[in-house]
Amino acid sequence: MSLPRPLHALTAAVLVVAAALGPAAAAGAAGAVGDAPTPTLPSADQLKPALLTVDDVGPGYTEVPSTESPSPSPSANPTPVSGCDALSALINTHATAPGPGTPHAETELDGQDGNPMVIESLTAEDPAKLTTDFNTATDAFKTCHTITFNAGTEDSVTFTVTPVTLGDRPDAPAVRLDGTVAGVQLNAYLGVERFGTVAMAYGFFQRQASDSQTASMQYRTAVAKVEHTLGTTAGSTTPPTAVATQGMSV
Repeated sequence: MSLPRPLHALTAAVLVVAAALGPAAAAGAAGAVGDAPTPTLPSADQLKPALLTVDDVGPGYTEVPSTESPSPSPSANPTPVSGCDALSALINTHATAPGPGTPHAETELDGQDGNPMVIESLTAEDPAKLTTDFNTATDAFKTCHTITFNAGTEDSVTFTVTPVTLGDRPDAPAVRLDGTVAGVQLNAYLGVERFGTVAMAYGFFQRQASDSQTASMQYRTAVAKVEHTLGTTAGSTTPPTAVATQGMSV
């Protein structure tokens, strides 16, 4: 049994909103910071090595080529979510992947038959704008209790939303989603973290199970890898040091 397609669409939509980043956010950044100097942001090529790989999450997983990764289509489904005003507004606004002007990298790692599924994305942004976006995502996670996804299918999926702590930092926003589609139990753990000028969005999705231990373990692995690769710490507002070092190399 393959992973239900609604879960793939849910995955893409939630990870986009979790970081609250993308073309719309980037477009407003210049006005927000005025004439303040813009820090050097890591490129997509510098972000990619910080992502989880099959070697990081253990045996039984395969990496899904980026060309096969799901991407929500606003034209096909202009209002993918409803039921929680704060979170719905974010998802409906940022229902496309970041454009070429926004440094971004992401990965999808699937277990056998797509269960479980781990998705991680990293996006770089001006620190002042990132602070605003991060706070917006945090508030949305805290105020949302249920949310319904109309994931481009005939079936809508309503999830209960419960705040949780995935890693070592209690202030890092994270939620658990529980729902059912076509009689199949769906469960997800979503987390957002910032590393200076980089936002990480993490998702762990599974069917007919609710394994919080593995979700937390892989989230912690993701955080540790970003910290090590970019030379920064979770929750920091200081730009990654490894990026500056890489930029100076010949």
